[in-house]
Amino acid sequence: MTSQVRHLEAADAAAFHALRREALLDTPLAFGSSPEDDRFADLDAVHEQLRRGPEAVIIGAFLPSLVGCVGVYRDPHVKFAHRAHVWGMYVAPAARRQGLGTQLIEAAVAHARTLPDVIWVQLGVSAAAPVARRLYERAGFREWGIEPEATRYGDRLVDEHHLALRLR
Repeated sequence: MTSQVRHLEAADAAAFHALRREALLDTPLAFGSSPEDDRFADLDAVHEQLRRGPEAVIIGAFLPSLVGCVGVYRDPHVKFAHRAHVWGMYVAPAARRQGLGTQLIEAAVAHARTLPDVIWVQLGVSAAAPVARRLYERAGFREWGIEPEATRYGDRLVDEHHLALRLR
């Protein structure tokens, strides 16, 4: 089946809202947010986020419905505006192993390259998500630090690996 990877639009808000909830329930250790405190639990917040482009975008993978997503935003602080951040990467279990993760991270990096003066793309990845970490490393990201026991879910604590990719 042919996939499409593109920036999400207002018409995609409900699909993203549902996929985001699925992601938080499916892989709770991979995200800092929980369904109870996720800023995108409110559909109005999703609509607001989708209006923030190009400084902040959400990119989706479609088969033909939305099955994957990743967000990219430029750091809003003047002294840090040379950095973009990747967040919320997720591909639904039934759509994995089809190259969608690679397509999404490539699209995220490509978008970061369009933001004037951005020279670094950064992200965090849970130690509980080694497949995701390998995906980012294949895309050229390199680890620069580890935050010990960054995420707690129930009685489990996991480290977060911080990775970066220099664009220029």
